Amino acid sequence: MESIVETVVLVAISVLGAALARRLGFIAPLVLLIAGLGLSYVPGLPEVHVEPELVLVGILPPLLYVAALQTNLVAFRKALRPILLLAVGLVLLTSFVVGFVVHALLPAVPLAACVALGAVVAPPDAVSATAIARSIGLPRRVVTILEGESLLNDATALVTVRIAVSALLGTAVGFWEISKEVALKAGGGVLLGLLFALGAAWLHRKITDPLLDDAVALLTPFVVVIIAEELHSSSVVAVVIAGLYLGHRIPYLLSATSRLQMDAVWKLINFLLEGVVFLLVGLQLRELIENIETDMATTVRVTLVVFLVLVVIRFVWMYPATYLARLIPGIRAREERPPITVPTVLAWAGMRGVVTLAAALTLPPNDTFDTGDYPRELFVFVAFAIIVLTLLIQGTTLPMLSRRLGVREDTSTEDALAEANIQHAASRAARDRLEAHADGAPDSVVERLRALTDSRSNNAWERLGNQQLETPSAAYGRLRREMITAERHVFKIARNEGRISEEVLNRAQRELDLEESQLIRSDE
Repeated sequence: MESIVETVVLVAISVLGAALARRLGFIAPLVLLIAGLGLSYVPGLPEVHVEPELVLVGILPPLLYVAALQTNLVAFRKALRPILLLAVGLVLLTSFVVGFVVHALLPAVPLAACVALGAVVAPPDAVSATAIARSIGLPRRVVTILEGESLLNDATALVTVRIAVSALLGTAVGFWEISKEVALKAGGGVLLGLLFALGAAWLHRKITDPLLDDAVALLTPFVVVIIAEELHSSSVVAVVIAGLYLGHRIPYLLSATSRLQMDAVWKLINFLLEGVVFLLVGLQLRELIENIETDMATTVRVTLVVFLVLVVIRFVWMYPATYLARLIPGIRAREERPPITVPTVLAWAGMRGVVTLAAALTLPPNDTFDTGDYPRELFVFVAFAIIVLTLLIQGTTLPMLSRRLGVREDTSTEDALAEANIQHAASRAARDRLEAHADGAPDSVVERLRALTDSRSNNAWERLGNQQLETPSAAYGRLRREMITAERHVFKIARNEGRISEEVLNRAQRELDLEESQLIRSDE
């Protein structure tokens, strides 16, 4: 019972923190981190211990899976070159540079342990970067690169951590041994991800019950991760590959009801998990600080140096990765040369989060190795501090930097025009299908459906008009919402007076809710 109460309290605090962040205009992860740190000093509050398995199996998979589901696979393929340069090349470079720097600061600590720390803090977080990128209107290619980097860099970082730990244990020290382990983990992850994606797609095609459909979707990332871990493959790669494939195929696999329900469920799960995980980071900081045996001066020096190295190495990598590749004629012909402001914003978007937390918790205990000093508490604190510093410094200033450099992209008119053109074609196809199947239907029904088709097409074109004036569809939505409110009131009064049952009220409310949700969409 006590654990259930603690879980409810954590979720409630994360919801309140997210609401406060929205009210104040701050990013929610930062507010929750600060809230967690403050709560950790409240007398009588129990200490919070987060098990690595909880993050690696219970929190990280659904977050990555949802991010992969929402990623545009076509855009992802077009940006695959810069994504891989960041997700693989930059993570590996960062791991070793941080490793060598920390080893220079702490010569008694084995180099492999320092490289493990470098891998822990190397990958930026999908949650923080993309949420800010979308909210401030960064160009879509920039958002795609940040999303893709955050999806794939997790696997690079976690595999590098495991290899560094294996090197400390003396089980993977040669080039061929390391290459074999990387190939098995990454290749196995890709294969398992595809197999499970195909299996889940087959199940979705066979299932007609929306609840069962959504249950399969909810179980998919956890099943993929658990089996991938059992087979010693990269669970992160497997869940990302499965999410990318299924996200691209969802319009063909799920019914409208299933898609609506699943979208709502995943949004809620994503919202709660993101809040809880950053709150947990804050709650653990006090205990981490108290358990560090390294002196305060060394702790602060190592933390600040690692932060500076992370910032500098991302800038050093970003410009050559952006421009040197375009010296190749094929790449230059395919990709437009971006202004220098674009890689500058990409370089500053290096906020750390869930993956750094998960990787830090996987670092083995102090007594695992016999060679040299291994300050696990210091390394875990540094990782947590990097999360806080990157969110506090980079996360809060990224919108301002984007505005100052003019790295914005207003695609509202372009999107509205594209939607209007496609909606016109879709309406024409709908009318053709209506005429082909209208035999025997009442004329009033056919005319009503024709009017509905015309209305959808007109609504799309109206979004291109003067946004200061109320369009016919906006006026319709405003008036119809007033009518729906009146209808709801009558049904609720009838239920209260006992003239209708609760089931009748629920059925009527669902129909009105669905209609109102369509009105909200037409106003956007």
